[in-house]
Amino acid sequence: MELYTNPIFLFIDIRWLDVIDVLLVAYLIYRLYYIVKGTSAINIFLGILSIYVLWKIVEAFQMEMLSEILGQFIGVGVIALFIVFQQEIRKFLLSLGNRDFLIGARNSGFFSRLFKSDPEVHVKIEPIIKACHYLAKKKIGALIIVARKSDPSLFIIGGQDINANINSDLIVSIFQKDSPLHDGAMIVNDNRIVKAQCVLSLSENTNMPEGTGLRHRSALGIAEQTDAVAIVVSEQTGSLSIAHDSRLLYNLVPDLFDHKLSHYFDIERQKKKH
Repeated sequence: MELYTNPIFLFIDIRWLDVIDVLLVAYLIYRLYYIVKGTSAINIFLGILSIYVLWKIVEAFQMEMLSEILGQFIGVGVIALFIVFQQEIRKFLLSLGNRDFLIGARNSGFFSRLFKSDPEVHVKIEPIIKACHYLAKKKIGALIIVARKSDPSLFIIGGQDINANINSDLIVSIFQKDSPLHDGAMIVNDNRIVKAQCVLSLSENTNMPEGTGLRHRSALGIAEQTDAVAIVVSEQTGSLSIAHDSRLLYNLVPDLFDHKLSHYFDIERQKKKH
């Protein structure tokens, strides 16, 4: 009888709602970490997390004075968090409002087996690949943003309306150095070149590869805020890079570039075969 009245066995009474609660909290913490990793805010995030864990340990050991001090720090720290993490909180709230928030878990590796739905996008990538190879060969800088399910227009400043079907010759002509539209990003959405000469917000990631410039930082910035695929052609080296899902694949060889870009839109390619 003592076995069933033991406090230890009473403590391990876990409901299925408790499991869901833990999983949801773990997922929210993971998304917060995923947003701030690689930025200067990651050290602050880990520091605050360490203080919170220490506070809970001190509280469990009933060290009242230190627990009171840490508790006051945590209480006031909530206000400081909104000041220090302004940009990160904005990104997190934007991701919450994005219909791809849960699907983003599949792309980031968390709960990958629970979310297997693929985005339905219809992009003809062959003209884009052809134009990028030509631009890379001629060392003509370019930044092309290919929209998927999220609307990148919310994160774009200015730009000239184009509204033309995707065409490799048109892409090349826009990024020619003597073209008035060559400086800035081109936006491709729903198989149309929507805008050119657009300005994007820069990524604050501190782990950018050596040799990257404003185009790469702009590409990563839009990839951190939307599910768009950003393509960069370096003006200095002619290298090809892709930014997607808050990651930058830098200096890809042509075959790997083609493979990666095709992989992001493999659904459309498979549909065309049937």
